[in-house]
Amino acid sequence: MNSYQSKKVKIDIKNISKSYDDVKVLEDISIKVLEGEFVSILGPSGCGKSTIFNIVASLTECSSGSIDINGRLSYMYQKDLLLPYKTIIDNVSLPLILKNTKKNNAYEKVKSYFKVFGLEGYEKKYPSELSGGMKQRANFLRTFINSNDIMLLDEPFGALDSITKTSMQKWLLDVKNKVNATILLITHDIDEAIMLSDRIYVISNKPSKVKSEVVVDKDFYNEDKLENIANLKKEIIKLL
Repeated sequence: MNSYQSKKVKIDIKNISKSYDDVKVLEDISIKVLEGEFVSILGPSGCGKSTIFNIVASLTECSSGSIDINGRLSYMYQKDLLLPYKTIIDNVSLPLILKNTKKNNAYEKVKSYFKVFGLEGYEKKYPSELSGGMKQRANFLRTFINSNDIMLLDEPFGALDSITKTSMQKWLLDVKNKVNATILLITHDIDEAIMLSDRIYVISNKPSKVKSEVVVDKDFYNEDKLENIANLKKEIIKLL
C-alpha cells in the first residue's frame, strides 16, 4: 500500500448533483481529500465552487449523491468578517468563547499561535489597524482555532493586491506545514492552485463536472523546474 492509499479520507464527496428549480448547477461531482492534504477546486467564476463548499459545510443540501466528513470542519470566507469593535485576540478567541470557554482560558490557548501565524504583537490591535494581509492572517487563525482539523478556504486572497497575495500564499504554505491541517480551497487562480496544492480538481462551467484531477509535483518548486510549472499551467488552461 502506498502512502496515498494509507492516508485517512477526511472529505469524501460522492457523485453529488445540485439543482435550483430547473437550473442544474452541479452534475455528478466526486472529490476526495486525504488527511494532511492541500486540495484545490479550480474553475471559472460562477461555476458552482461555493455551492460545493456550502454542501460540504451543510449550509445547503445536494439534490443527489452523498458526502462523508471524517473530522470537524471550519469555513473561511474571502471577506475577513472580523468584528471591528473587538481586538484581534478577542476576534481569534471568539470560537472558543462561543463554546463557553472562559475568556482567560481562551486567551491562553490562542496566544501561542500568534507567533506561528505571524501575528505576534498584534494581539491588542483592532482590525482597522491591520493591513489586508494581516487581517487575513487573523481570519485564518480564527478559522484554525475553530477547527484545526479540516479547513475550507473560499478564495481567501481574492481581494488582495498581487504582491500581498503572493506573500500570503507563501505564508499559508509555511503555516500549513507547521500545523498539518487538512485544507480544501476553491479558486479561479491557476497559479495559486499550482503553488498551494497537492492535487487540483478542475471543474467546468455550469452544470459543473470534474474535468480532471491533477497531481502537483512539489519538486517543480524545490528544483526550480519553471518549465514544468509552465507546462502544467498550459495543461490546466486547456481543460478550462
